[in-house]
Amino acid sequence: MSLLADLDARGLIHDSTDRRALADRLESGPISVYVGFDPTADSLHAGNLLGQVMLRRFQLAGHDPVVLAGGATGMVGDPGGRSEERNLLDRETLSHNVACVKRQLEKILDFGGPHAARLVDNADWTAPMSALDVLRDVGKHFTVNQMVAKESVRARMESEHGISYTEFSYMLLQANDFRYLCDAQNVEMQMGCSDQWGNITAGIELIRRRHARPAFGLTWPLLTRTDGQKMGKSVHGALWLDPDKTSPYQFRQYWIQLPDEDVERFLMQLTLRPVDEIESIVAEHRAAPEKRIAQRALAHDVTSLVHGEVAEAAAAEAADVLFGGDPSKASAFALDAVAREVPNSECAASSLDDVIALLVSTGLASSNSDARRTLGQKGFRVNGSVIDETTSLAGIALLHGRYLLLRRGKTQHHLVRVGA
Repeated sequence: MSLLADLDARGLIHDSTDRRALADRLESGPISVYVGFDPTADSLHAGNLLGQVMLRRFQLAGHDPVVLAGGATGMVGDPGGRSEERNLLDRETLSHNVACVKRQLEKILDFGGPHAARLVDNADWTAPMSALDVLRDVGKHFTVNQMVAKESVRARMESEHGISYTEFSYMLLQANDFRYLCDAQNVEMQMGCSDQWGNITAGIELIRRRHARPAFGLTWPLLTRTDGQKMGKSVHGALWLDPDKTSPYQFRQYWIQLPDEDVERFLMQLTLRPVDEIESIVAEHRAAPEKRIAQRALAHDVTSLVHGEVAEAAAAEAADVLFGGDPSKASAFALDAVAREVPNSECAASSLDDVIALLVSTGLASSNSDARRTLGQKGFRVNGSVIDETTSLAGIALLHGRYLLLRRGKTQHHLVRVGA
């Protein structure tokens, strides 16, 4: 299956330039292709993930991926998909964000070896340009009529907030990025989300006018949630790729909890499994949906891609522990992951004799009488074993020599680190 046919089968082509010409160019040899990310935060989010995976698909197919960090365009803000203007960031903040984003990109793309990925920052060529340079070398090639006709611009002009001249000019800056990369680094193709189509075609037109050479563009559909919202950092419950903002456990659980109607689409679009393998997984899932086979495959692949195999395995083990599995079989990495997700505290070994006091101090019991009543009902477990009022916690083997995992009922947990 050709690369374009594979993207088609996955539902990953929303718009493209002439399909036959693009297919011929891809088959003729490696092509440099870029996707841009405006570093408006110090982490990318799940809404950016599809762009990274698309670049990885091209890299695996023998093409050369280029990641553009918008150190310049990030100071302006793209009006696409927004109902109001973004906050403008200073250069120091943007430089910090670019450095953070690069570390995340390096987990998904190969920046060494054959077809090594490259990271560029459009501030490098945009910052030296004067206002006259932009007007003369870029602006003169576009009519206001063309710019107003773009869907993202028109939607903002018709909105309550309107559009500033700053954001109106974003299209020109992105078009010039494509022109510059084409001229200076022989980048022939730009990809992006469907709301970027107007900006991409503007760059293709500028390349045609300035350099009289062909260029190519492709967009994918918006990565949306079940409720239709665009998956990104500006909506509640955003999934960050930075593990300090969204832990690997929380990240993995999001995909585990996806409804059945979404999981096949995300398996196709966000994983690197072959299409026929995904179809087999989906068929197996439909035969026994309660096992969540498709969700587990998706969660494993996406979490491993973003956070690595070790973090994914720890997150999976942590989920088993928190949903009733035997904590004595969990790895130290898994318990470290559990510690990030549940209340935890430290306790001296000498304090383990008083079970009731410990249960109250951890908040698992509201009072001594609550602790006694629940102990009598066999409602507490420690390291997976049911305890009662006579249990000496000092006699229970610590998990990995330092942990006691306390549980009330099925969902309340507290992790105790036991010191000397």
